[in-house]
Amino acid sequence: MGAVILFNRPSCALGRSMRNYRKSSKLSLLAALTLSSIASACLAQEQPITPPPPEQSSQPPATASSASTLSPDGRGIPEAADPEANTAPQNASSPSTPATTPQTTAPSSTPANQTATQPAQPTQNKAESTGQATSKDRLFYTLPNFLTLENAGQVPPMSAGEKFRAVTRSSFDPAQFAWYGLLSGISQAENSEPGYGQGAQGYGKRYGAAFGDGVIEGYMVGAAMSALFRQDPRYFQSGKGGFWRRTGYAVSRIVITRGDSGNNQFNVSEILGSGLGAGISTYSYHPHADKTLSNTANVWGTQMSYDALAFFVKEFWPDIRRKIHKNKTDQQP
Repeated sequence: MGAVILFNRPSCALGRSMRNYRKSSKLSLLAALTLSSIASACLAQEQPITPPPPEQSSQPPATASSASTLSPDGRGIPEAADPEANTAPQNASSPSTPATTPQTTAPSSTPANQTATQPAQPTQNKAESTGQATSKDRLFYTLPNFLTLENAGQVPPMSAGEKFRAVTRSSFDPAQFAWYGLLSGISQAENSEPGYGQGAQGYGKRYGAAFGDGVIEGYMVGAAMSALFRQDPRYFQSGKGGFWRRTGYAVSRIVITRGDSGNNQFNVSEILGSGLGAGISTYSYHPHADKTLSNTANVWGTQMSYDALAFFVKEFWPDIRRKIHKNKTDQQP
């Protein structure tokens, strides 16, 4: 049952499928404790990787005087006590020596300086250099997690068109159809919203309602409200600090989000968008008995609670993924 919270943007259907709220709270607590133990175990077993110290060259750095003694092929020329005294007779006796004299300084110092400064140039963040607005990640290699960026830093804001395209990509991903089928099965097993009935017809109605709830809520929060209030619908993973600090950061994303300007703002898109999504779906195609203000408020609150749990999973999923990858690598001969 812990997998129920892993929807890319938890929909109203998740709240509606848990009509027995006492049972829902127990399942939510069990899921949160299970995921917390997994994340804390991964953090405890991961050891910080310290980069090796930079190699120090045994040779002293080249100076202006030593650079002038290098030949074009890189081999040193022994210094003479009086260079003018040695070169003057050669210039007088051999006509070929003047061609080699002006090549003793410039060609060797410039490439050496360039190679020394190139490694020191700072590398750009991957998200900035590639210009990708979304990721290709999937929670537990299945559910779309396209609106989560890991260690992204400052990235360009998404345009309104990019926000709508990202929500469309997530909402109609093939894995989502299986997810809605699971939610509909849970709803029918608990006989939530009895107005739908049972059997194949009741399951079909619940499936359509679950799909509609998810799509409406996704577009309202991640596209329409985000574009209207110029807020970023992506989740920016922290990855810094201990377990509780990162947990607090993840849960706080319900009320705090990043604006298109790059500054933190009150998450109007989440609060208002999820409320509007719950109201639209409740009063449009759900059974008449459920079209009440109290039911809409319950769905709204349950939905945001599961959104907070989803942010928690998104925060620690990279740690779990690295742990899985490390175990697979260790098992290879």
